[in-house]
Amino acid sequence: MSVWAVCNQKGGVAKTTTVISLASLLAQRGESTLILDLDPHGSLTTYLGYDPDAIETSIYTLFQKLDETPKGAIFQSLKKTQHDNIFLLPASTAMATLDRQLGAQQGKGLVIRKTLSFFKDRFQHVFIDCPPMLGVLMINALAACDRLLIPVQTEFLSMKGLEHMLHTVAMINHSRHSSLPYFIVPTMHDPNSQAAHDILQQLREKYGQQVWNDMIPVDNAFREASKLGQPLPAMNPQAAGSLAYERLLEVLTHTEAQRSHG
Repeated sequence: MSVWAVCNQKGGVAKTTTVISLASLLAQRGESTLILDLDPHGSLTTYLGYDPDAIETSIYTLFQKLDETPKGAIFQSLKKTQHDNIFLLPASTAMATLDRQLGAQQGKGLVIRKTLSFFKDRFQHVFIDCPPMLGVLMINALAACDRLLIPVQTEFLSMKGLEHMLHTVAMINHSRHSSLPYFIVPTMHDPNSQAAHDILQQLREKYGQQVWNDMIPVDNAFREASKLGQPLPAMNPQAAGSLAYERLLEVLTHTEAQRSHG
């Protein structure tokens, strides 16, 4: 089971779009995929037809008893979606209170890792949609994942979010006693913008092979797909955005194959 966290300490950089697009492409191949919504805003949960304000069992439920792993709650929280081979562990807006509720309690950073251990034989892939702020939910995602994807919109403020994110990764590496592999994905790129071109060039000069040598373009079809609650690769496989995520997935799966044989 491969576990990817999709994370950046800035909102609006296409984290949710990246999760749903990659999950959809894998699901179309017949590969069972679990997606986790760790963002209290619940965009991914809403996208897939659930209400984070009203949902009864969610990821929030899993944090209620840190001294044990509530197996029943885990399986109650798992939701089917209308898309074959895609399952969801949804967000609740109550997750926004977790940092204050949990304080310094032991084990609070490993809840998601423990949860995923129950699914290791059920799902081939896991994607975690992370909140844009550092806290217990992001720490859980980084502790649980094998790989980190960092979507970065090709604009100045996203570069600052990336710097904060990599500082967080450095802290996590210290506590993990190992290096968390990460891959930077340029997103929402406007090829007609000189500013976007300059940021893309800066990304590649500064981070080299850690940056995908392609990009996800601005594509209005993403907006239409989200309005309909459909992943763009399922709704319009030939859209520019769909084809870009397909190219990204090929790179990711090739890299995974190399590591597994390495």
